[in-house]
Amino acid sequence: MENYLTIIVSAIFINNIVLARFLGICPFIGVSKNTSTAVGMGGAVLFVMTVATIVTFLIHHFLLVPLEITYLQTVAYILVIAFLVQVVEIVLKKVSPDLYQALGVFLPLITTNCAILGVAILVIQNDYNLLESVVFAIANAVGFTLAIVLFSSLREHLEMAELPPAMKGVPAALVIAGILSMAFMGFIGLV
Repeated sequence: MENYLTIIVSAIFINNIVLARFLGICPFIGVSKNTSTAVGMGGAVLFVMTVATIVTFLIHHFLLVPLEITYLQTVAYILVIAFLVQVVEIVLKKVSPDLYQALGVFLPLITTNCAILGVAILVIQNDYNLLESVVFAIANAVGFTLAIVLFSSLREHLEMAELPPAMKGVPAALVIAGILSMAFMGFIGLV
């Protein structure tokens, strides 16, 4: 149980996929202008990351390793992720058209979101079992969601602030992202 708690705390706070590992920056910057959209993206990432980690874990251990074709790992993982994103896109279009419209081009970008691929590869590198892999994936998705929701909240407040013209928009957002990243560094001694 202690191992799972370490995985969770480490993935959410210490080695946050966005703020410490710098994976998934494109949706982090692109979808963080509105908090409700950020929450929707977090939910989509949670689903895709968890299912992709399970499927890629099984593919790695029951197909790539037995056939001694682990060099195809990245290609196989990308195909799985692309398929899952298509499923999420179809479901969101039917279930929540507003969220589908709000996510816009960033939903297909989950296909190339290196956070999803990064977690699938980190699971293999860390030699996690299936349950540890699922916990790791969920914790990383929660960390991604926490980071993007905090960031979007800060960006919404930043829109009301008086800033020099050169700092408006992306420059101010990048400064805030850097400060948020440094704030998360304060958790390093936790585990």
